[in-house]
Amino acid sequence: MSEATEGKLLWKPSENFRKNSRIAAYMRWLEKEKGRSFGDYASLWEWSTSDLDNFWASIWEYCGVAASKPYEKVLGERGMPGAEWFPGAKLNYAENILKNAAERPDEPALMSRSEARPELSTTSWRELERKTAAFAAGLRRLGVERGDRVVAYIPNIPEAIVAFLATSSIGAVWSGCSPDFGAGSVVDRFAQIEPKVLIACDGYRYGGKDFDRMNVVARLQNEMPSLAKTVVLPYLNEEPDTSELDDDIVFWDELLSENEGAESSFEAVPFGHPLWVLYSSGTTGLPKAIVQGHGGCLVEHLKAVGIQMDCGVGERFFWFTTTGWMMWNIVTASLLTGATALLYDGNPGYPDMDVMWKFAEETDMTIFGTSASYLTECMNAGVEPAKEYDLSNLKAIGSTGSPLPPEGFDWVYEHVRKDESEDLWLFSTSGGTDLCTAFIGGVALLPVRSGELQAPSLGAKVESYDEEGNPHIGKVGELVVTEPMPSMPIYLWNDPDGERYLDSYFGVYPGVWRHGDWLLIKESGACVIYGRSDSTINRGGVRMGTSEIYSAVESVEEVADSLVVDIHKDDGSAFMPLFVVLKEGEEMTGDLEKSIKSAIRDRTSPRHVPDEILQVEEVPRTLNGKKLEVPIKKILSGAPPEKAASKESLANPDILDRYVELAERM
Repeated sequence: MSEATEGKLLWKPSENFRKNSRIAAYMRWLEKEKGRSFGDYASLWEWSTSDLDNFWASIWEYCGVAASKPYEKVLGERGMPGAEWFPGAKLNYAENILKNAAERPDEPALMSRSEARPELSTTSWRELERKTAAFAAGLRRLGVERGDRVVAYIPNIPEAIVAFLATSSIGAVWSGCSPDFGAGSVVDRFAQIEPKVLIACDGYRYGGKDFDRMNVVARLQNEMPSLAKTVVLPYLNEEPDTSELDDDIVFWDELLSENEGAESSFEAVPFGHPLWVLYSSGTTGLPKAIVQGHGGCLVEHLKAVGIQMDCGVGERFFWFTTTGWMMWNIVTASLLTGATALLYDGNPGYPDMDVMWKFAEETDMTIFGTSASYLTECMNAGVEPAKEYDLSNLKAIGSTGSPLPPEGFDWVYEHVRKDESEDLWLFSTSGGTDLCTAFIGGVALLPVRSGELQAPSLGAKVESYDEEGNPHIGKVGELVVTEPMPSMPIYLWNDPDGERYLDSYFGVYPGVWRHGDWLLIKESGACVIYGRSDSTINRGGVRMGTSEIYSAVESVEEVADSLVVDIHKDDGSAFMPLFVVLKEGEEMTGDLEKSIKSAIRDRTSPRHVPDEILQVEEVPRTLNGKKLEVPIKKILSGAPPEKAASKESLANPDILDRYVELAERM
């Protein structure tokens, strides 16, 4: 593979690709219907972030929002926090998805495969509507009303989509966790919001191994006294052992069959009515319970998925995710556009790293979303998707979760695209659970350059602030959003005076959303994310994002993964250890250590050469695949591990013990 260089041109969309993109269609509509003509994306973005009223009104109209009552104005109040969007409107998120059933009843709404259900299954729009209506009727019989909370401990399978749509159709509030979350982690999340109904599977299969979760479900029942009923979904076993559970249970199929033939109905709710509760990662302290609204998520997702990600009728949209990550909500949102949502539950590397590419071929996938770490793992494993699979329907690959290094960009264009004449759009995105969307991401009209995110998203007034809080271009600074967005949290749960909300997002720059990432905005408008600003490496006054260091370290052939932290001691001194995971069969030698230090010196700066390099078995990661930088920094600074990180929020919790040992040695 050629040497990766940030900013290297990898792809320019063909004229046909540009013309057929949904963002181009939106721009033609603006010109024809509204008399607004934009010569390029930059001018469109500028309008979208300065004329919020007309921009978001155009999204509402262009995307055909179904509302039982129209809005009185777009913005009743513009300030942050507390912006009031579309006052007067009444609508329902689920209704805006299921209206597609009338237009294409027999077309596939969902296609699904899992390790536990290896046969590819298809759910038509008619079937999705029918099951949603039946399950909603069942929830009502269980006493669920508008505003009640329904929580789900189930994997990324069709039943999760059905349960969410049923919950939101009633006007109840949804919240989900993946069954790979441990009991304590789930209780920390769900117990905060006092749910009335729990939907839980009996277990799941991952990496060829079965994991029974009935003991976890029993603990959830015991520790959530607000529960009136538990719906048990047999997933791992046809007849799960429920002897540990309370008597207040009903089986999934039973609830559906008892309400078969129920008519679809949708509770019309105000624009800001709670839709779901998402959670911050929970690596430290109790996770923030983030509440987002029906209308805000609806218009944002129609824009983000339907226009920005170029998704719509005829597309087959996939993002590898669990129900515990916001990308599950984005997969669900693809249904708003009339696309087919593709679902997969299991280990993306089992039995080998080819499994997702096989899934892409078999489903005629058009948009393949995944994490940056998955793409780099494919690169390191030597996977050759273009040679091994028919990916002729694949037009786009999306990456998120952490910054995708230039090497990852280059690998996609050298090993996923069949030849240079083929249009393959790689878009890397950056956003967050806090808004359930991307601030910065893909634009089908623009070229792709190695290591860069193409541009800030429409309607997202993203800026980079210097240390004095002034916007600047061409320098790394704090990622901030200076104008409100509809999907910003309506509030945090159990935060009656809004103090935690204010402190979380507006505590540094009053009236300006600070997201906590380092951002460089280039003169071209392209962006580069350099990791979390609270895990920045500051050596002798020279700041460096951790992603730059990882890119340098992982360019060394023998290195598979790495983690770096910068520890400032009480005596004013600093210590920067680098932890590396080597590829199978490799050992740390003096020469390899020199190669790693040389790569860092050459590609970042001499100041960022680590004080010590330590070989480790694994890098600790959250369940969503993010490196555990800040908690490891706290552990190495002397914090007790139980206060630094919640083990149940980690993908590999046992590895923390190794870092505790290292902390004692240091």
